[in-house]
Amino acid sequence: MFAIFLQQLINGISLGSIYALIALGYTMVYGIVLLINFAHGDILMVGAYAGYFALTWLNAGNAGASVSALALAFLFSMTLCAFLGMFIERFAYRPLRSAPRLNSLITAIGVSLMLQNGARVLPFIGPNPRQFPRPPVSAINFGPVSISNIQIIVIALSAILMLALNYIINYTRRGKAMQAVSFDIQTSSLMGVSVNGIISFTFALGSILAAAGGILYACAYPQISPTMGSMPGLKAFVAAVLGGIGSVPGAMLGGLLLGVVETLTKGFISSQYADAISFSILIIILLVKPSGILGKKTGVKV
Repeated sequence: MFAIFLQQLINGISLGSIYALIALGYTMVYGIVLLINFAHGDILMVGAYAGYFALTWLNAGNAGASVSALALAFLFSMTLCAFLGMFIERFAYRPLRSAPRLNSLITAIGVSLMLQNGARVLPFIGPNPRQFPRPPVSAINFGPVSISNIQIIVIALSAILMLALNYIINYTRRGKAMQAVSFDIQTSSLMGVSVNGIISFTFALGSILAAAGGILYACAYPQISPTMGSMPGLKAFVAAVLGGIGSVPGAMLGGLLLGVVETLTKGFISSQYADAISFSILIIILLVKPSGILGKKTGVKV
């Protein structure tokens, strides 16, 4: 029983690392412009397809993707999604920045549906699922517990990206400008901060993490489709709310906790209840502690 728990814990940390990467995009955007970007999960899908085509061009076929090919796929996918994120922010969200929040929320849902259905009708993508050319799978055994090379890649790369994000936010000029804009947009603008540039940079940063999460998710579950980003995107939103929407450490913690809860549910209860329990956590956290685990209560002036 304890060995099963350890195995599911490793599986949960691997899955939760992907959720955390996606949740960071939600929480950064919300922290700055108070927008729930529901198209974020579909940027994950675009990132997975970009990685797929990059690996296909590099002839990473049935033999599996090499480390160098995978690195180039990450680079191509993250660059493409960074530009996509900035494009969406500039033409879909920026014109509505001063409009009621409901307008932006509806637009985000519209962008999500546009990306999904746009991918379905593109001749080089199409509606049918595709097999993702991930690296050859091997496992390291520690007694009854095993960890695969895919899980090691997922956990290690997620940790590196999260540390890099933490460094950017806390120790760079743009990161401090992001914190300033998050605290007060108008005052930041008066102090000389390029608000539009910082918001665009935030969308690019979140999209880069979503692209990385898309390739890692495709490596862990090697089948991609135009709708593949919907469920991970929703669960990452749950993770962001669980940790505290607007809190970067909270998104990391929420993603890991949600991944562990989901895999423990599959291991000890039933896989049929995994999604139900994940979304029940969202309801419970909104009822008990709406600010999340690491979120801060804020007053709203009326």
